[in-house]
Amino acid sequence: MIAIERRTFLSLLLGSAVAPAFSGAVHAAGPLKGGTLVAVINPEPTVLTSAVSNHYSVNVVSPNVYDGLLSYDHAMQPLPSLAQSWEVAPDNLSITFKLRPGVKWHDGTPFTSKDVRYSVLELWKKLHPRGRTTFASVTDVETPDERTAVLRLSQSSPIILGALSAAESQVLPAHIYAGSEPAKNPANLKPIGTGPFRFVRWNKGEYIEFERNPDYWDAGKPYVDKLIFRIIPDAASRAAAFEVGEVQYGPFDPVPLADIARLKQDPKLAFTTQGYEWLSPIFTFEFNTQDAITGNVKVRQAIAHAIDKQGLIDAAWYGFGTVATSPIPHYQKYFSKNLPAYPFDPAKANALLDEAGFPRKDGGVRFSIFFDYESNTDALQNTAEFLRQNLKQVGIDLKLRSQDTPTLYKRVYTDYDFQTRAGQFSAMIDPAMGLYRLYWTKSIAKGVPNTNGARYSNPELDKLIEITQSNPDPAQRLAAFEGWQKIAMTDLPNIPLFELQRLTVYSKRLRGIPDTPDQAFSGLKDVWLENGA
Repeated sequence: MIAIERRTFLSLLLGSAVAPAFSGAVHAAGPLKGGTLVAVINPEPTVLTSAVSNHYSVNVVSPNVYDGLLSYDHAMQPLPSLAQSWEVAPDNLSITFKLRPGVKWHDGTPFTSKDVRYSVLELWKKLHPRGRTTFASVTDVETPDERTAVLRLSQSSPIILGALSAAESQVLPAHIYAGSEPAKNPANLKPIGTGPFRFVRWNKGEYIEFERNPDYWDAGKPYVDKLIFRIIPDAASRAAAFEVGEVQYGPFDPVPLADIARLKQDPKLAFTTQGYEWLSPIFTFEFNTQDAITGNVKVRQAIAHAIDKQGLIDAAWYGFGTVATSPIPHYQKYFSKNLPAYPFDPAKANALLDEAGFPRKDGGVRFSIFFDYESNTDALQNTAEFLRQNLKQVGIDLKLRSQDTPTLYKRVYTDYDFQTRAGQFSAMIDPAMGLYRLYWTKSIAKGVPNTNGARYSNPELDKLIEITQSNPDPAQRLAAFEGWQKIAMTDLPNIPLFELQRLTVYSKRLRGIPDTPDQAFSGLKDVWLENGA
């Protein structure tokens, strides 16, 4: 029997049911085996494990190589994966996992509890941007035998059981990583996992190739013999690859949003915006709070009023989004309506900039600031230009700097050499998992991507964060969430611009794609090709 602390875990459930979206019909004789599944990913991942970087491109590819302790169903209830069962102690201060026997790493080494211990203590707690928060209460991992791992907690944690998927918390091989500098380990580029596919090769700038793991513990899976992720930087070329059948699957807006209406006329292709609910992605305008200009809260509030958020969604994202009024998406149970609001109001923005001590100079310009963003999609380029025009109207000269992902990450998280930037973050199904890395003082981690690059710190907000991390009482958590939303929307270390609506494109030949809220990050072991395997 699987014992779960349902009282706390149920607080993670989505605000609404998820309807099936993908073509998952089963062939009369069952799923067909064989063939090569070609997917597309953009931008190219920097590594192949989320323990080092949790950029969405990494999280799309790496769950095909690695497993988590748990997987999740359509209601985000936990299911067995590397852990066959788990039990939360009555005092909520330990979680005992019984591990699946007979599992081997791709190099033939047996998987044991030592791998779990190493992954939790050395990778998830220290390197993973969200894991530093999620597993903050874990003080030790005991391994009484090879099939038992016991997480010892300093305080109750309502979020751990919702964060153990193959994308979020990958179990990595201790015998490969121990004694090394994990962020620089060669296995980050040539991964050795327990998952359904084994790494074959990575031709940088071209493709990443995997083959079926014949020893995978989930008998009979995966169904396809090969899995290839093609790297196609040009958006028009990605669209063409779908049209001619060269690729069969692509998550996270693989084609230009401007082309969606035309591509929907293609009878070979299907589209869905489902499979991202677990992530709850938010697009933000982030500030360096230590900068002489953007460190001024009135400047940040003025910029919030100067941005036409609905206009941005319509012009740059073709309507694929909802205006955000909080870091927490409007459909989640912890969302608060009683927050400081920043409607589009250039007059208010001008008044705040005057109060902040930045009057207009010759030519009407108050000051110039840099805006950094990734250059991998037309939507991001159009976003940057739209924001530049908005801020120009209130006397701010927004200087645009586009760059690839590694360059941006170094600039923001290592050198802190930025003033403003575009950010795409996941709130997750519980904000304690996804958002605190942007606000918590303890999440200022030089060199660690997708943490508190703004270097924002507020002791009052820190206290509220720690309440929601450890207090299992729903009412007290709700009150603390409301309190930190108010502070976050007053101090504005980042402006939540809109709730992203991501898009997956796939061939109608593709069957078996799950309808779970975390589908985009759940790997492709259940997928098979109809008529042509």
